[in-house]
Amino acid sequence: MKALLKIHPADNVAVALRPLAAGERVEVGQEMLPVREAIDNGHKLATRAIKRGEDVIKYGYPIGHAVADVAPGEWVHAHNLKTNLSDNLSYAYRPVATGFPAPPLPLPVVMGYARGDGQMGIRNELWVIPTVGCVNGQARAIAERARRELDVSHVDDVRAYAHPYGCSQLGEDHANTRAALAGMIHHPNAGAILVLGLGCENNQVTELQREIGHWDEKRVRFLVAQEVEDEVEAGFEIARELVEKMREDRREPLPVSLLKVGLKCGGSDGFSGITANPLVGWFSDWLVARGGTTVLTEVPEMFGAETLLMERAVDARIFDKTVRLINDFKEYFRAFDQPVYENPSPGNKRGGITTLEEKSLGCVQKGGTAGVVDVLPYASPVVKPGLNLLQAPGNDLVAASALAVSGCQLVLFTTGRGTPFGSFVPTMKIATNSALARHKPGWIDFNAGTLLEDEGREVVLERFVDYLLRVANGEKLKHEQAGCKEIAVFKTGVTL
Repeated sequence: MKALLKIHPADNVAVALRPLAAGERVEVGQEMLPVREAIDNGHKLATRAIKRGEDVIKYGYPIGHAVADVAPGEWVHAHNLKTNLSDNLSYAYRPVATGFPAPPLPLPVVMGYARGDGQMGIRNELWVIPTVGCVNGQARAIAERARRELDVSHVDDVRAYAHPYGCSQLGEDHANTRAALAGMIHHPNAGAILVLGLGCENNQVTELQREIGHWDEKRVRFLVAQEVEDEVEAGFEIARELVEKMREDRREPLPVSLLKVGLKCGGSDGFSGITANPLVGWFSDWLVARGGTTVLTEVPEMFGAETLLMERAVDARIFDKTVRLINDFKEYFRAFDQPVYENPSPGNKRGGITTLEEKSLGCVQKGGTAGVVDVLPYASPVVKPGLNLLQAPGNDLVAASALAVSGCQLVLFTTGRGTPFGSFVPTMKIATNSALARHKPGWIDFNAGTLLEDEGREVVLERFVDYLLRVANGEKLKHEQAGCKEIAVFKTGVTL
């Protein structure tokens, strides 16, 4: 393996592919460069002299500026590199050409569940969804009893999705909770749903029903705990009926164009923008070329790389929506007196990422090269095939839940640090480096680190597509096997 990787010809830093010792000499292009201090893998080394105030270039773009003179072979990190990010910017629409050649026929199919509203499920699960956190325990009791006492061998999972909200919330927070739960109730991975209310909460069942709009009354049932003597017994009997209804469900071949995949990263490191994120971007292009849908979120992790998305907007209206997406999220930060560049996290920094621009330039690669067809508010359903942008924060659980709430049947989650969590839809963990994949085999589903070990792009993408289709066809991910599934609703304001 090479010692260094210079990603773009314009870069003035290179990434260490292995730990470098002070005094050793490493190859950069046609030159041998002395390493001035020990540098961990994933971290940056200056390939030439960088003057104080000069931009540091990685991926061909500035990732900040040097706050001290940096000599060739010197470590570049938080002690000598600072962000260039500041307030809202003005943008001009300068579209670039996007699009792909027609894919070869025949197109792949997914063995999924055809739903009555035209969507495709890749799981067939029974969900118990509380309207309010006050009945979380009862929701869990109903799900546990159903798993224990009913024949659910034909059901992929029976699970209650507890959350602390649904009451004492005001304004946008209350609307977010209601919209998120409505999105779950419409989700095609659920073959049946029991919605459990308390009766006195702000998020009344009748109000939630108005948000839902329409539903299959044989598949979605409602129960208000205060209206029955024993809500667990009543809920269990409803679960029994729903489990029997789900015996009708069968996987069948459906077009891959019905697949909606969320794109997310967390616990990034210096290899994220070199291996796992580009791999997910190649897949995004692969799926979009076949009529499918991908969704990119984590708006704060677009800061510093947003123009790469704006120039791919399919028209001026989508460009304007992208500008509002970015600037509105900056206003959200400032409303709470927080700097827009309060990122990367400590784990990111240990992995070699210094500034938000650097993280963002790696993050947006998950969106590939397709045109941006739509920009969605939080908890809005995805309706346009192609690459969509979704308003949500970078927090792993909140963002992954947001992607699922908007209709993604599957979330691709790249990571250089590792995490065991899963959202309420299959959440595939993709390692940026082989060391992590070896260290956490119970967490990691796919290793993109082989791209650093001379496995070709096309070979890795082919393996990845094959694995993803197996998952869509029913093969369970590590977090599903472990039973690690959660929801998290985006909260921004006052709780009474």
